[in-house]
Amino acid sequence: METVTIIGVDLAKNSFQLHGASTDGSVVFRKKLTRPQFRQFMADHPPCIVAMEACGSAHYWARQMVRFGHQPRLLSPGYVKPFVKRHKNDAADAEAIVEAAHRPTMRFVEPKTEGQQSRTIVFRTREQLVNQRTELVNALRAYLYELGYVVPQGIGHLRRLAEIVEDENTELPDLVREICRDLLNRIAGMTARLETLKKTIDALSREAETSHRLQTMPGVGPIAALAIETFAPPMETFKRGRDFAAWLGLVPLQKSTGGKQRLGKISKMGQRDIRRLLILGAMAVVRWASQKGVPEGSWLARMIAKKPRMLVAIALANKMARGIWAMMTKCENYRNPVMVAA
Repeated sequence: METVTIIGVDLAKNSFQLHGASTDGSVVFRKKLTRPQFRQFMADHPPCIVAMEACGSAHYWARQMVRFGHQPRLLSPGYVKPFVKRHKNDAADAEAIVEAAHRPTMRFVEPKTEGQQSRTIVFRTREQLVNQRTELVNALRAYLYELGYVVPQGIGHLRRLAEIVEDENTELPDLVREICRDLLNRIAGMTARLETLKKTIDALSREAETSHRLQTMPGVGPIAALAIETFAPPMETFKRGRDFAAWLGLVPLQKSTGGKQRLGKISKMGQRDIRRLLILGAMAVVRWASQKGVPEGSWLARMIAKKPRMLVAIALANKMARGIWAMMTKCENYRNPVMVAA
């Protein structure tokens, strides 16, 4: 029997499809195992490469494979799809994973540690609460609008909404007033939970040396710093800062052909949380620079004078990404380019 050098695994909750192959790609076995059977099979199998799509539970199983002595390889599902032959099923997916993992130029996803996954859950929970609170605020605005009370959008106008609901002189039906008060109570509860999560994130940012270093860059706060440490792979995987910016999707989308360069909007192909937070931080820096002013002749001053504000923010976010790569690879704090030039 040929020696198995790589096993492709199509993960699921209870059913796991395995595709074992030799060095030259020849099929050695195809198996469908339950969750307990899969764990026992991999524990007893000789060490080999185990390839999986980077989907739900993939990082957990990657850590388990390391404990069993295997070498896990996580692939982006988008890179596996072109290797699926004809019809899609579990066996075809497992075979496609092996085919994709065999490619010499394939890019793999770095497995996350338990600490990184824990911080990921904190971010996802905060994002979910923000979305739910926004939904409740919009519902409250809509109910009052139906009765003739118009309030601008945004959580900053919540106090005005509360004043309308609590004002006994407003012509709100008692039933509507009761429902609106219930919505206000739920919004207040979510705000309190968000404050608790923010304190947790601030504490995590202070504990980590990397997060503390990243916050020396203007536009990078505790949430953005912890997001970079949580979601970004080791910076050693990127040869230069431009590669990290491209990984975040902060570079123009290329549709070049026939020797003609055609660049569009940013690709948005990378990690959306870090990209969004960097753009928000850059927008805050641009807004502050527009109000307070920046040194004449500086890059930011020239950009603000010629380009739209959002375009300047995205360009600045790209520069921030490249600076973050340099800070993390050299283990240095942020240095203001203007001050260094002086």
